[in-house]
Amino acid sequence: MRPAVFLDRDGTINEQMGYINHISRFVMLPRAAAGIRLLNAQGIPVVVVSNQSGLARGYFPESLIQEVHAKMNRVLAEAGAHVDGIYICPHHPEAKEERFRLACDCRKPKPGLFLQAAADLDLDLGRSYVVGDRWSDLKAAAAVQAKGVLVLTGYGRGDYEYIGPTQPVQPTYVAEDLYAAVEWIVQDMAG
Repeated sequence: MRPAVFLDRDGTINEQMGYINHISRFVMLPRAAAGIRLLNAQGIPVVVVSNQSGLARGYFPESLIQEVHAKMNRVLAEAGAHVDGIYICPHHPEAKEERFRLACDCRKPKPGLFLQAAADLDLDLGRSYVVGDRWSDLKAAAAVQAKGVLVLTGYGRGDYEYIGPTQPVQPTYVAEDLYAAVEWIVQDMAG
């Protein structure tokens, strides 16, 4: 079993724009592809884990999620990078569509997406890292005993300043962006 780096999508890989309700709203953050490429070069699996309640709320069709991920994969490929898996939670307790209206175990900070990825890809969660811009990402890291890294992109800076000080779960590391997080992760893994 290998350690992996789990990445939140919105606010970590791409610009945080609320709901990505149109393909034109998916904009990769500077240095994100380079960070993922650095993980690829080290042979470290990269897995995207993302809550997508906008689908449950009826803000966009399921096909848009596939379109966004196809665009993300294209942009990464053009930069010589790739992700090894993409896991999303489409659920929300107040979903418009009944099939998405449930209290699931996959909506971060719950561990379902991570457990599924670990089973599918033979990953060691306890030696892995979770990188995200929200405290829910850090809580998910704690739930699977991974190291949580907060990036200051997306909601990160505000969460760090206003939400973080009162939280029992704290990041193992705080990074300016995904690339800086990856630099630290590579060093930490080597140490």
